[in-house]
Amino acid sequence: MENLGGVLPVVAVVFGLVAGILIRQFIAAAGIRAATVRARSIVEEARQQQSALIITAKGEISRMRLAAEDGLRQEREQITAESERFRLREVALGERETFFGEREVSIAERERGLLEEAATLEAARASVNARLAEVAGLDAEAARKEVLARLTEDAETEANRLRATLERRAAEEAGDRARDMILTAMQRVAADHSTEHSVTHIKLASEEMKGRLIGREGRNIRALEAATGVELLIDETPMQVTLSSFDPVRREVARVTIDRLMQDGRIHPVRIEEVVAKAQGEVDATALKNGEEAALEVGVTGIPTELLRILGRLQWRTSYGQNVLLHSIETAQVAGAVAGELGMDIRAAKVGGLLHDIGKALDHEIEGTHAAIGADLARRHGMPEGIVNAIAAHHQEVECTAREAPIVQVADAISAARPGARGNQAEAHLRRLEDLQNIAMSFEGVEKVYAVQAGREVRILVRPDHVDDERAREIARDVVKRIEEQLSYPGQIRVTVIRETRAVDYAR
Repeated sequence: MENLGGVLPVVAVVFGLVAGILIRQFIAAAGIRAATVRARSIVEEARQQQSALIITAKGEISRMRLAAEDGLRQEREQITAESERFRLREVALGERETFFGEREVSIAERERGLLEEAATLEAARASVNARLAEVAGLDAEAARKEVLARLTEDAETEANRLRATLERRAAEEAGDRARDMILTAMQRVAADHSTEHSVTHIKLASEEMKGRLIGREGRNIRALEAATGVELLIDETPMQVTLSSFDPVRREVARVTIDRLMQDGRIHPVRIEEVVAKAQGEVDATALKNGEEAALEVGVTGIPTELLRILGRLQWRTSYGQNVLLHSIETAQVAGAVAGELGMDIRAAKVGGLLHDIGKALDHEIEGTHAAIGADLARRHGMPEGIVNAIAAHHQEVECTAREAPIVQVADAISAARPGARGNQAEAHLRRLEDLQNIAMSFEGVEKVYAVQAGREVRILVRPDHVDDERAREIARDVVKRIEEQLSYPGQIRVTVIRETRAVDYAR
């Protein structure tokens, strides 16, 4: 037992040592396993990062390769296009070289033909001269003098005929010019030729109002006529009086005055003078409003107020049945459109068109044509010289020095010629234009006919392959003769025959 008691401690120590060793080995093995797991995780993560980097690199390489291929493709396409363009240009140059070579040959052949023809003509002329000398018993110089004498005689006959024609046309134009001057004078004082534009009819509330307007011993009617400058016509027409004056503004003042007197009921000379003064102010205000509205409709600003007031007075003025203010607005709009198409000053063209007839508001008070009056009025109110020239030259009374002047002329003609704008025998005018075109189209070889300048000129385009130069002159004379025989027209009509040959080619 004593020996067993001595061994047990040793066994216990050994067992403890063995247990400690085993525990330490277990702990070491666990640490190794954890390290192994961590190592494997690190390796796996590295592998994943490597794979991602490889994929990214492959994508970048693929993108760069595609970009490079696309750039190379575009460069190849450009090179191909340039090559094709150079090839086409080379072909075109070759064709042009061939064309010019052929043309040079053709010109040379034509030149030789002309020389041969000239030689033939010279021989023929010599033969004719010899024949004339033989027949007439004259030498070449005497024959030449004889031929010249005959040609001179024919030329004098033709000249006399032309002089007679020109004298007849000059007489006709003089008559037309005289009529135009008379009509212009009538327009200056009467605003139009017809009675309906020189009188204004006012409807009265009762017949009693006629007696009140006349007044005791005619004092009221004399006061009205003296204050307004308008003649009052009171006749048997029931409930109506007539205002007669060449000045439409004065007739408007008189109309407003009579309306105010009938509404007020007090009619005597003193009251008449007061109402006339107020009516003149109202008409001036209305005129200014009309001018401002016209400028606003056209779209221009900066026009002096006095010019706008004078412009507004054109509301009561007519010319050939056309309201002058509306005509001015149309002219301004057309002038602005034309200036815009030509890249010119639109505002200057509009202002020139709007003010071109402003002189008609004062031409019954101031001596001179309405164009000259309007130009002087615009100059005195500080308008630019270009606009002043456009106003002065719109009837070609002065030379066009401003760029806007021809535009205003064209716009004025377009507005006046608009169908329905004027009431002066529009149907007859259109029928005459149609007759002119039909006469010209009746000739063989005529391709197109244009009646321009309100029927004062006929332009005829003929087929160059059917009509030669001599036949073109014959057509012009025949058309003139037929117009003189079949139509009745004022002044003269110019007939122009155009024969044109065009050669078209393209440079590539």
